[in-house]
Amino acid sequence: MGRRVFSLVLLITFLWSGIVFGAAKQPDVEAEAAILMVADTKEILFEKNSKGIMYPASTTKIMTLITALEKGNPNSVVTVSPKAAACEESRLELNTGDKLTLNEAMTGMMLVSGNDAAEAIAENVGGSIPKFVDMMNQMADKIGVENTHFTNPHGLPDPINHYTTAYDLALITAYGMKMPSFVKIVSTPTYEVKFLNRGSIYAKNTNKLLKIYPGMNGVKTGYTNDAGECLVASAKRGNVELIAVILNSDYRWRDATKLLDFGFGQLGL
Repeated sequence: MGRRVFSLVLLITFLWSGIVFGAAKQPDVEAEAAILMVADTKEILFEKNSKGIMYPASTTKIMTLITALEKGNPNSVVTVSPKAAACEESRLELNTGDKLTLNEAMTGMMLVSGNDAAEAIAENVGGSIPKFVDMMNQMADKIGVENTHFTNPHGLPDPINHYTTAYDLALITAYGMKMPSFVKIVSTPTYEVKFLNRGSIYAKNTNKLLKIYPGMNGVKTGYTNDAGECLVASAKRGNVELIAVILNSDYRWRDATKLLDFGFGQLGL
């Protein structure tokens, strides 16, 4: 009887160790910094250098959208300035004098990652880009992030004063995902951006996981030479929403998929 009991104890110990080991096994991601967070509770399911200072690139536009939604009127008319129209890199192809509603500008900005749209939005909502950026930083303080600072609304490089962390970006995104208008925009795969002075243009979301990952509902891609490839991805299954932040990874789609699969697997979803 003693041997049987001892053998049974060994078996149970072995099985329990396997379960614990399986539950604790973390996904291998290539990103320089990453995090997986439960949106509602802020519980962290995975992190890698999550509080290291990083360049956000166009994931900056998550805060631009939040600030514009909270401070602007979506039906107001945005008139594109020469400065905004001349903004380089990724663009919504705005022209000087174009007119469109703030809602159209915000949607176009997020789908194609339009830097020109980001500047036009900032000028419309803040009166000037510097004033709008102040609003962005005030919003960051309101959300409670501690290692984030913005100097522009689009994420083009500023090697000293424009930075964030994977942890802060997850908190910012979790805040945004509580706003129905935010979710509607970041979960839109394609959209016809309508102008008041000319015909509409077709916009396709740069987040290619929207159409292929089950439950994917956002959020934003980003890339500059300094920041590398970045992605903030959110997905919802049942009542659980997860946010994965990937910063500086040559395999951002794979990394985000690994993290979300891991998180939903841990939660039995």
